Amino acid sequence: MTAVLDTAVPGTDTSTPTPLAEPVAFDPGPAPGITSLAPVVGGDQTVRTASGAQVRYANFDYAASSPALTEVAEVFTQALGQYASVHRGAGQFSQITTARYEQARETVRRFLGGRADDTVVFTRNTTDAINLAAHVLPADGDVVVLDIEHHANLLPWQRTGRARVVVAQPTFAQTVEALDAELARKPAALLAVTAASNVTGEVLPIRTLTALAHRHGARILIDAAQLVSHRPISLAGYGVDYLVFSGHKVYAPFGAGVLIGRKDWLDDAPPYLVGGGAAAHVDLSDGADWHTGPARHEAGSPNVLGAVAIAAATEAIRGIGFELIGYHERDLLTRLDEGLAELDGVTPLQIFDDLHDRVGIAGFSVDGRPAREVAEYLSDHHGIGVRDGKFCAHPLLTRLGHPDGAVRVSFGLGSSSEDVDRLLAALAEFLG
Repeated sequence: MTAVLDTAVPGTDTSTPTPLAEPVAFDPGPAPGITSLAPVVGGDQTVRTASGAQVRYANFDYAASSPALTEVAEVFTQALGQYASVHRGAGQFSQITTARYEQARETVRRFLGGRADDTVVFTRNTTDAINLAAHVLPADGDVVVLDIEHHANLLPWQRTGRARVVVAQPTFAQTVEALDAELARKPAALLAVTAASNVTGEVLPIRTLTALAHRHGARILIDAAQLVSHRPISLAGYGVDYLVFSGHKVYAPFGAGVLIGRKDWLDDAPPYLVGGGAAAHVDLSDGADWHTGPARHEAGSPNVLGAVAIAAATEAIRGIGFELIGYHERDLLTRLDEGLAELDGVTPLQIFDDLHDRVGIAGFSVDGRPAREVAEYLSDHHGIGVRDGKFCAHPLLTRLGHPDGAVRVSFGLGSSSEDVDRLLAALAEFLG
């Protein structure tokens, strides 16, 4: 008798999603208030300050790794209870796990507005996904990148020996002109750009960049690590060829990432890794007959639970809705920006003079004070976690005049106005 398997991830909507809108110039209108939008694991944890007081930890490091949403952790735990190896067994747990894994792939494709024939490859993280993209880049093709990129979207391309780095200009409009000139000067196979800066939060107009690449016969890869949990995007709607992101940026910090995009480059390239699962047949004389599709690049036992968690996170984000996320984020940013502007010696970081749409990230410097000193004070005396350093974007920090690093504040669904007010009060005390 064939078992009837309950493979649906709790809370997963299998209907066709509403087409997603352009994430540029987002203006959600009047705000309903500034409370957290969803419970996160560890959101009520307390830490001990230097004075011995126990205070609730205020997490302002979402851009590095977001905490797990509580409902995502619950889905993860449920899937763990029926976990088995995928694609390799007739046992019921193996069938259930395989179905969940493949369902996760489809859920991610729908969330990103992917085309029906797009390939979704599960990777370790964004860095791994971009290294895979560099691996499948046609051997005779160059890639054009900007100098403002996270190292994950710079170093893999440079290692190919075919990266052409364009210096970003003071405005985005001027930068588009510089990219246009470079793509016109010499053909390229790919334009690889970030969708939102991990240093400043600035959102780059994806439609403009996609149209630019296609006008010159190039494809485009979008590093959406800092965008996916903040703004809607549609690969089919925008014509984006490839997109990458990490689960740990979207409230699913369980060690998985995603590369989604057109299948021809992925199917034409040799496997990213070789081993079990990547080959349809192996013969000692004739070698391997490699799979096409995602299995070609997912050799070995994949991170099934990480993939299931990513799918659950995308469904949770859809359930909250990008409109409400936009309200929440805009109001927290406004409160933060206005508060920082009142503090003497605090200077915000900005890449482009003409881009004003941002995700929930603010980079800044404090005159005469090392970034690490600021971060340690906030942590030790107030139980507030911010990021300090160069954020894996050394060329950009040097360009912005802070080669030794800066401070970064970032927030997400678990953040509230109470957190922002605590941060501003602590900074004011530090500057005292």
